[in-house]
Amino acid sequence: MTSGLRKGLTSYGDAGFSLFLRKAFIKAMGYSDDALERPIVGITNTYSDYNPCHGNVPQIIEAAKRGVMLSGAMPFVFPTISIAESFAHPTSMYLRNLMAMDTEEMIRAQPMDAVIVIGGCDKTLPAQVMAAISADLPTVVIPVGPMVVGHHRGEVLGACTDCRRLWAKYRAGDMDDAEIEAVNGRLAPSVGTCMVMGTASTMACMIEAMGLSLPMSATIPAPHAERFRLAEASGKVAAEMAKTKGPKPSELLTPASFRNAQVVLQAIGGSTNGLIHLTAMAHRSPHRLDLEVFDQIGREVPVLVDLKPSGEHYMEHFHHAGGVPKLLAQLGDLVDLDARTITGQTLRDIAANAEDVPGQDAIRPRDNPIKTEGGLAVLHGNLAPRGAVIKQSAASPKLLQHTGRAVVFESVEDMTLRVDDPDLDVNSDDVLVLRNAGPKGAPGMPEAGYLPIPKKLARGGTKDMVRISDARMSGTAFGTIVLHITPESAVGGPLALVRNGDMIRLDVAKRSIELLVDAAELERRRAALKPAAAPEEARRGYAWLFNETIMQADEGCDFDFMQGTGKKTEKG
Repeated sequence: MTSGLRKGLTSYGDAGFSLFLRKAFIKAMGYSDDALERPIVGITNTYSDYNPCHGNVPQIIEAAKRGVMLSGAMPFVFPTISIAESFAHPTSMYLRNLMAMDTEEMIRAQPMDAVIVIGGCDKTLPAQVMAAISADLPTVVIPVGPMVVGHHRGEVLGACTDCRRLWAKYRAGDMDDAEIEAVNGRLAPSVGTCMVMGTASTMACMIEAMGLSLPMSATIPAPHAERFRLAEASGKVAAEMAKTKGPKPSELLTPASFRNAQVVLQAIGGSTNGLIHLTAMAHRSPHRLDLEVFDQIGREVPVLVDLKPSGEHYMEHFHHAGGVPKLLAQLGDLVDLDARTITGQTLRDIAANAEDVPGQDAIRPRDNPIKTEGGLAVLHGNLAPRGAVIKQSAASPKLLQHTGRAVVFESVEDMTLRVDDPDLDVNSDDVLVLRNAGPKGAPGMPEAGYLPIPKKLARGGTKDMVRISDARMSGTAFGTIVLHITPESAVGGPLALVRNGDMIRLDVAKRSIELLVDAAELERRRAALKPAAAPEEARRGYAWLFNETIMQADEGCDFDFMQGTGKKTEKG
């Protein structure tokens, strides 16, 4: 088996010449023959001036390189796409699959015996793991880590749950321009990902539980020295993996590890986005996720991590309480502790070594959970034949069973233009409906599912309403919000049939979302429905590829040609 610089030679018709030329050119960078004879660890560089979440990537790279070299291998850093949630138009989700393709192809194209992927901001870690599964090269994941908390008037603040809470206060007239501007400078006091249980932290926790990163990787704050020591240790592990050629993702990502990720997703009160990304990751392998099984896991696994938006704490408190290892210890037999990790340890070994922190209350024992059921519930009904999801741990209990009148917005643009219209016919018992915001309809399934409370209701004291859509929602958001309605309205899903004034019934206990309109009337509406036209920009390039091949939320929103070859469905 070829390795190091001899791996994947450029095709010139003469392998000897290909290696000669490769060495000649790389020596222009000042490398010695000794360096070039060693196993190679590729390290992704996802730093960008547009991406403050990844602001510590240069220091992480240097620490990881140090670890690789201390263990006798050679690090090679290479750039890939960098996606920053708040800087990506139309939405970062639109670019996730492009980043996955970029990362996979660069792993394949360049000689490396193992790879370290460095990511954090929402879509980067899933994109990188999707790539790693498809390339199946020994992989170590280093998350960039969460920000530290901010402070305002004696209150602890965190992006972006408190962004949304305080912006809602501003919209309601309870905060003036000067104060919201002050808050704006205090919500994100350091580089790193959101310090609540948003999508970035959710993915980092699941990936650690799947054994693809070192213990404590998910929770160490981004600016802390411990983050860089962990990067050095990750480099050492990657070097050993480069020498031994394993373990590969295909050896670690078993049905048990995917189930462990689902258990952790429920136990942390994780982002609804985590379910889409985990589905996409599983579908790159021979395994599949079953939404019914996921919902059943949610009925059995309580929320144990007291973190916003489901609880009160922030990621640094989770870290100082013992992080994912302590969570695994508390979960006990709810996870498969015999699952292996990149270090050779099992989760049982890691849980046994978890720190016991006296008095901590960020990670609860199973007999004293934050919520008795998991964070996410899967709904079905005539509005969502293939499923929808709600983050029940961050919803208003009184709205989890609710019937209300539909107030329909045709698109994100329509919602933006009309939601604050004083003449909008809406009251606090209504159900706000947003359609044409799914994978194809938006495009890219933006995080528009967190529909704002109409300003006239917010100023009257309304804090939450039932909101439903085929869009996504940030993991940092809270409220009684039904998301990922599948099939989406743009492909003729039932959401396209809803009219203003229709009654909609939500019953989370029964896992039901129903449009209370008789079947005959719905068929009449369906017959009159006109097929959605592809946007003009979808006639070329990446937009065309996206529009033609994007799959629905229950399939992970991957491209249909990127799925794994296996057809096995995991039921447990």
